[in-house]
Amino acid sequence: MDEARLARIAAANIAVALAVVAIKYMAYVLSGSVALFSDALESIVNVMTAAAAFAAIRLSAKPADSDHPFGHHKAEFLAAMFEGAMIAVAAVLILLKARTALIQGVRLEHSATGIALNILASVLNAAWAWLLIQRGKLWRSPALVADGQHLVTDVITSAGVVIGVALAMLSGWHILDPLIAAAVALNILWMGYQIAVQSMSRLLDQAASPEIEQRIREVIEANGGGALEAHDIRTRQAGRALFIEFHLVVPGSMSVDAAHVICDRLELAIEKAIDGSEVVIHVEPEHKAKPEESGAVPL
Repeated sequence: MDEARLARIAAANIAVALAVVAIKYMAYVLSGSVALFSDALESIVNVMTAAAAFAAIRLSAKPADSDHPFGHHKAEFLAAMFEGAMIAVAAVLILLKARTALIQGVRLEHSATGIALNILASVLNAAWAWLLIQRGKLWRSPALVADGQHLVTDVITSAGVVIGVALAMLSGWHILDPLIAAAVALNILWMGYQIAVQSMSRLLDQAASPEIEQRIREVIEANGGGALEAHDIRTRQAGRALFIEFHLVVPGSMSVDAAHVICDRLELAIEKAIDGSEVVIHVEPEHKAKPEESGAVPL
């Protein structure tokens, strides 16, 4: 994968986030809506997390060194953790703003213009979110996928805000505005929690998806001729890298050279089938074989 392309889209992500927050903040200034303020504040968080994602992607692309022999891939998970934390901070600030508005009251002005600007920003966000998720999955970038998913939630939130502000404006019940802002805060707080939990799981060496693990078993079965079985297949995801290890049982009479040829063939086949994978194989004699019920792959 072209690391330069990933860095470029991460840099463009910052520019798009800045454009969106500028449009949404203008919508708040024109309308005085606390709900639109909450939407703008969440977009400020987008700028911060986009910058964190860019830094994490640059760091994760660094090659392995003596202090980090397995590379720097997990830096992207740290960016996603940071995003979850920043979302929580934004939620608290929005709740404080909503509380003040409920106590002091709020008066909506030029709401139609504010709503129109917010819709424009949301359309831009939706298109960019789709691109981030597509490219993030294609290039196996957790930071880009997390940013895209956050933007999808942002778009949904913005739609709710627009409907709520329109109702407050048409009905004259301006108290709806800070109540909508509080609902937005609770929604993004839940979203931040989910992002943080998912990132923490991956930092703790979460296994690959069942689909990928099944694909690994299929490749081993198709390319393990000469060996007897493979067992104790384990995976762990680290950013865009997937580390795979398993035990390969061969006949006790097989030479080291012959076993090595099989291992090379398996490693090449797996790394070709699963982009970004790194394979480690432990060779064992036949008396180490395990029953198929234990998950072993007969060859």
